[in-house]
Amino acid sequence: MQQLEVQSDLTVVGGGLAGICAAIGAARQGSTVALVQNRPVLGGNSSSEVRVWVCGATAHGTQSFARETGIMGELFVENQFRNPLGNPYYWDLVLLEAVRAEPRITLYLNTDVRSVEAADGEIRSVTGWQMGSEKEIRFVSPVFVDCSGDGLVGVLAGAEHRTGREPRSEYGESWAPDVPDSNTLGSTLLFYSKDAGEPVRFVPPSFARDVTETSIPERRVIRSDMNGCAFWWIEWGGELDVVDDNEAIRDELQAVVYGIWDHIKNSGRFDADNLTLEWIGSVPGKREYRRFLGDHVLTQHDVLDQTDFDDRVAFGGWSIDLHPPGGVYAAERGSKHWHPDGNYHIPLRSLYSRNVRNLWMAGRNISASHVAFGTTRVMATCALLGEAAGVGAAVALRNGLTPRELAHDRFGLMQHALTRADSSILGVIDDDPENVALSATVTASSTLTRPALEVSSGTLPLTTDLGMVIPVDPALDGFELLVDSTGGSLTVELHDPVKAQNYLPAKLVDSCTVDVPAGEKRWINVPVAWRPSAPSNAFVVLRSTPDISVHTAETGLPGTVHFAHRDPAPDEQWTEQFRAWKHILPRGGVCIRLGETAAYAPEKVIGGYARPYGGPNLWSSEDLAWDSEPWLELAWTEAVELSEIVVVLDADVQEDLINLHHHRTPFESLPTLVAAYDVEVRDGDGPWQSVAQVTENHHRTQHHYLETPTRATHLRLTTHHTNGAPRAHVVSIRAYSSAQ
Repeated sequence: MQQLEVQSDLTVVGGGLAGICAAIGAARQGSTVALVQNRPVLGGNSSSEVRVWVCGATAHGTQSFARETGIMGELFVENQFRNPLGNPYYWDLVLLEAVRAEPRITLYLNTDVRSVEAADGEIRSVTGWQMGSEKEIRFVSPVFVDCSGDGLVGVLAGAEHRTGREPRSEYGESWAPDVPDSNTLGSTLLFYSKDAGEPVRFVPPSFARDVTETSIPERRVIRSDMNGCAFWWIEWGGELDVVDDNEAIRDELQAVVYGIWDHIKNSGRFDADNLTLEWIGSVPGKREYRRFLGDHVLTQHDVLDQTDFDDRVAFGGWSIDLHPPGGVYAAERGSKHWHPDGNYHIPLRSLYSRNVRNLWMAGRNISASHVAFGTTRVMATCALLGEAAGVGAAVALRNGLTPRELAHDRFGLMQHALTRADSSILGVIDDDPENVALSATVTASSTLTRPALEVSSGTLPLTTDLGMVIPVDPALDGFELLVDSTGGSLTVELHDPVKAQNYLPAKLVDSCTVDVPAGEKRWINVPVAWRPSAPSNAFVVLRSTPDISVHTAETGLPGTVHFAHRDPAPDEQWTEQFRAWKHILPRGGVCIRLGETAAYAPEKVIGGYARPYGGPNLWSSEDLAWDSEPWLELAWTEAVELSEIVVVLDADVQEDLINLHHHRTPFESLPTLVAAYDVEVRDGDGPWQSVAQVTENHHRTQHHYLETPTRATHLRLTTHHTNGAPRAHVVSIRAYSSAQ
């Protein structure tokens, strides 16, 4: 047996998505990182060992423009390119390569941390056993990030924490129980089946649960075509200790899985003769255990009220999703959901321990109440928290700060690091003084100033209310619609969503009723108007009018989204709150002519927001049909020195890319991304000098490092073609005199 000591700036314990993003985030800030994972693969619950869907703020398409960017966004987009069929083993590779691409990260797989050395409110080291190689490894660093899920490092270090459910009286949460208890969400085992092409028998093991003796067939949906997370409700252990009783929970879950498969194969109720088991999990996917206490405890009110934290570092959008402690045997439905009206913010103060000075945490163990944890626990949100914790730990270490000092006294350092990293935050502008692009003026070869969709691809009868979100910058003075009508009138309402990250009607601003003469393909004027105090989105409602149909287009306009009003389906009645608006026309739009707008102006690429927030926040060229190689140009009155140029492109965060073991998205590279472009600089009247040439791009963010610092008064980005979109989009151009 070898005994080793590893010294690094940062030790991250846990190799799930939170730990991966924490390690990468810190490494990109210049810190050396030891990433310690107790399994042979990375990914945690998303890995090929467990195979849980990577859900996040999109909430399976419920939230608009909500897909994560930052490191999690990179992983989503890379997986879409490499692995459009959602092969779980290819996903393992995407994660492994992302970690190995960072030279400052040293990865320790199969290494189970078992002891912690801590004193005087600080962790000195953690020690793990590397299985297979029989090595005892002591990890020493000034900062530690607990991304272990169960929170073993934190509890061994004496960090204050909670398990179970707080009483309603503690935070005034309506979904909290009157009396506190130790109940948690349970664990799950999943399985996959496949058609063998010939009859295959199944002889159940002796320990298989006879599900006909339980309420499972009556209370849960079972179909022979279901696979993987469609059986998310195979859950148990919430009334036990999910760590102490892990072995018993696994055994019971396996008994339930084989019992359900026996029911499918042998009950005679399903067309399953040719089906066989392809895979069954052996590692229970845990949902909940310890939650550490930070300087802020996120609550139900923070989520539903979408509290605007000054120290926001990440966002979520998944519903508050709580399950009955009895799991698969509970009399209640398998889950209940409460959606916020849009994405909510998560503060830095929830990502570090309030009593262990050098302990950060990310993932399902952050400082949140049990109720709020019901939304922050999904993996894409955990990944954002990991990146924020990793970046925060590195920034604090570099500046000699404790986590509390960074959050309370020097948060500007954190904000600038996050914006420069293109992390997933909402409502935070880029005002980093190191970004010399902020002092430049911007011009473009063309700009989408009077957006319109005029070519019809079909019609949509107004048999239900139709909602449209359109950008308003600086004002909306009516618009035109292409319609068919047998005669009648159309009532139109214009609503303010109120919060810049929301896409629901909240406050009526204007309305009108338009007479629509009989005829086909008539352009009608809709005279609703609004001049908000800042660039905003308008939620326009076309009231149900069965005698009128609107024409639709194959492509949409940037920043627009369309909804149909719906009544809840019978199986949704059990939710306390659900969405009345359902997304339609996912990649198209309604034939419309908008007036002049600055929503897509060249100036949007300098400073401002790096994702949709009160508008699309990007530059769009005119159609490529007449501006075939659109360009943007930055100009400075005095020469600046450039060492790094960052180009942020439109990765269409409205597109839901959760194709891991789930649904398939019909393209490998996002159409809205610019696929090929050049970057040139020049000083004064000198010649243009090429500093970057990109082809076959499928990434949102590209960092271009100049071999030697270069003086320039002008910078030009020339786009050559997209991955399919009819216009070129650029979200941001940033320039720095020193490379990160």
